[in-house]
Amino acid sequence: MIKLLSIAILAGLLFESHQQDRRVSNSVAQIDDKRVGFACNVRPLKPGWPCYYPTHIQCWTDWFDRDNPSGSGDWETLYNLRKENPGKICPKPVDIEARTLSGLTVGAAGDVNTQLDPTVGFICKNQDQPKKMCNDYRVRFSCHPPFCGGDPTVCWTKWYDRDDPSGTGDWETLSDLKVAYPGQICDYPLYIEAVTIDTLTPAMSTGEIFSVYNPTSGFVCRKKDQKSGKCRDYKVRFGCPCKY
Repeated sequence: MIKLLSIAILAGLLFESHQQDRRVSNSVAQIDDKRVGFACNVRPLKPGWPCYYPTHIQCWTDWFDRDNPSGSGDWETLYNLRKENPGKICPKPVDIEARTLSGLTVGAAGDVNTQLDPTVGFICKNQDQPKKMCNDYRVRFSCHPPFCGGDPTVCWTKWYDRDDPSGTGDWETLSDLKVAYPGQICDYPLYIEAVTIDTLTPAMSTGEIFSVYNPTSGFVCRKKDQKSGKCRDYKVRFGCPCKY
């Protein structure tokens, strides 16, 4: 009898504790719902940060280059990068990108048997390359905001390449991109960035003339404006308020 009573009391305590947890959780959700427009489904990483981040926003860190291939290879490991750059890489990156210092992808650079993993980093071993050393790489990680570098209130979208310059030019306008990718770009972007598809060269460094290049309209390169009569192929991304 005593044993059964103890079990009943314990069950009651567990139920009450669960109910309290639910009340606290619901209270937090309601507060954050008023603040950012969504119910809170994860706890904030730090006090004062929004509890919800739109998962389709690709927020990238700065580029990091801690090693060169003069030794056993190029080791851009997450562990070492985090030690050398405290606070600049999120606890659990969701993606990673590696490029040579000249802007080539790993495949385009010709290196083989490399490791590219957001939980590990990037590793290229010289011993795995048949005829040469590894190229020198830099890496960046995709994180939830505000690990974006620069303004912590701005979240960058993913890169978009809707058009190519085979017609009159390369037209990456905001209106067309919002139609092609509904719900992925905020109504009033704060920033825009455009780079070439092949080498990731910033648009302003190519020497080409752009008829449109602003966050509220997008990006347009017209062939008729260029001395060469052609435009390079570009991709763009937009900086949006993180709480949009």
